Amino acid sequence: MQILLVEDDRRISSFVVKGLEELGHRVILAESAEAAREWVHAESLDIVVLDIMLPGIDGIQFTKMLRYRKNYIPILILSALGEIEDKVDALESGADDYLVKPFSFKELVSRIKALVRRDSYKNIVNDTCIEIRDLKVDLDRYEVYKGGANVDLSPKEFKLLKYLIENRNKTLSRTAILQAVWGIDFDNNTNVVDVYVSYLRGKVDDRTDTSIIKTVKGVGYMLKTD
Repeated sequence: MQILLVEDDRRISSFVVKGLEELGHRVILAESAEAAREWVHAESLDIVVLDIMLPGIDGIQFTKMLRYRKNYIPILILSALGEIEDKVDALESGADDYLVKPFSFKELVSRIKALVRRDSYKNIVNDTCIEIRDLKVDLDRYEVYKGGANVDLSPKEFKLLKYLIENRNKTLSRTAILQAVWGIDFDNNTNVVDVYVSYLRGKVDDRTDTSIIKTVKGVGYMLKTD
């Protein structure tokens, strides 16, 4: 794998670079988001491993910038900030996973492999352009059209829609959706899934009587296509 590590703490970066290179990976080290930005545009990368607390542009701003530019390379956040709010903020910005410092190197490698494997699987799925009624979703280009008009979705809204499509006509629990879309274990009392389904319905599903995103009472949701 070709990995971009964005980390200004040289003690941590030397440890991570050495370990990953010993496993046969190529690691590009950038000590700021400004430097990382050049590598993102110049290199074919498999994943970005990113610290939050960076000089200049921080990790959250950098993630938002990549997603705004429709760059959906997997992003693994490394941070000493371990509160649930910090994790939610990072994942809401478009990051794919979050690992709290100090961390086990084995866990770091495992999470990197999981994210790259997930991204690779996405790229070999044959059915990448889905049409449901007047809705067209291009999973490769991260584009959504309704009645021919482009629909602007946030990274998390698109990830939610993609997960519903990949599991269409199946009942999905809120817990399953939380784990697949947000990537961490939330308190079961959170209403983030309901809020985002509401956002998504407002953009792609304006017929409440024949909605394609069905509420399964007491369980979760289903994207109905048949």
